Amino acid sequence: MARLSDWLAERRRTGTLRTLRPVNRLADGRLRLANEPNSPALLDFSSNDYLALSTHPAVIEASRVALAQWGAGAGAARLMSGDLALHHQLEAAVAGLKGKEAALLFGSGFMANAGVIPALVGRGDVVFADRLDHASIYDGCRLSGAKLHRFRHNDIGHLEELLASHRGRGEALVVVESIYSMDGDRCPLADLVALKERYEFLLLVDEAHATGLFGANGGGVIEADGVGGAVDLAMGTFGKALGSYGAYLAGSREIIDYLVNRARSFIYSTALPPAVLGASLAAVELVRADVSLRDELWARVTRFKERLRQGGLAADLGPSQIVPVLVGESPLALALVEELREKGLFVTAVRPPTVPENTARLRFSVTRHLSDEDLAGAAVTLLDTFGRLAPQVLG
Repeated sequence: MARLSDWLAERRRTGTLRTLRPVNRLADGRLRLANEPNSPALLDFSSNDYLALSTHPAVIEASRVALAQWGAGAGAARLMSGDLALHHQLEAAVAGLKGKEAALLFGSGFMANAGVIPALVGRGDVVFADRLDHASIYDGCRLSGAKLHRFRHNDIGHLEELLASHRGRGEALVVVESIYSMDGDRCPLADLVALKERYEFLLLVDEAHATGLFGANGGGVIEADGVGGAVDLAMGTFGKALGSYGAYLAGSREIIDYLVNRARSFIYSTALPPAVLGASLAAVELVRADVSLRDELWARVTRFKERLRQGGLAADLGPSQIVPVLVGESPLALALVEELREKGLFVTAVRPPTVPENTARLRFSVTRHLSDEDLAGAAVTLLDTFGRLAPQVLG
């Protein structure tokens, strides 16, 4: 089809065409390009496996035991015959982690947001979403048929203006992320909760990049900020800091019972398989029991950022484990990626439409897989490469 060919050609021309690049994951935060088996191993700065739990012996063993005991698949959707006792054990553990009465599992974070939002709001209702919310949130909003209003990123004053003008008489839902995936910044949840006291709305917080990392028990930013009781719906994933796969929605027992009957992405999907459940359950138990996992990560994140700042990097490196460096144009971001791969670093260029035009960036994820020695060497490489190819990011 000419239309498809033209579309692909335009993306190639502008440097925004996405392509798949298979890799083989190695030990200690390294990977190798699958089509280059003799190439050097690369340090992986693109993984969301923040706590390195995907390779933790306890997580692997729990997955192996569940696989051997219950098989490779659940066999059906949960409302059919796929509802395993292990699903309920994991949901109880997640509810405890998030300080909620109950939880419900979904096949992925995208499926959770795309299923929960349309179940809660519809025509005659209104949704207020941060402009930098994840694509799955916006797809859920579109599927719902509710009126959508986008507020400026982390701008609670703008949100209040929209609420005052467009709250209406139907249900209102406000959706934010506690840690934003492309900028690594943090939502002002306390201010948002104060606003909730003046306007009646449901509050959904996506904690995909916060669960396991923030809070005394790893319960996320809602725990760290002490606002869990005011958050009606806490969504998150197992595929990031928890090292496994799938997602959850935690809330009141009434909300969960309602979603079992209304969330189409839950009702009509085969249940998560036993091996994934076992791994996720072990990961939840680990983050609650072993604070050293978080402490080690944050110590490394802090030292990595300090080295970059001391080397003259002018970018705002943010408050989280996600370190974005904006470079502007997509071709420059791709050139930096290729240069860094030649020097042993696997980094992803994030380009439009994932981010706004002229804000292409390199997104560095710091994980426990990476040692202090790895991070120190990487900082030197980054500063040298930016100095030659993108001096504008240096002070």
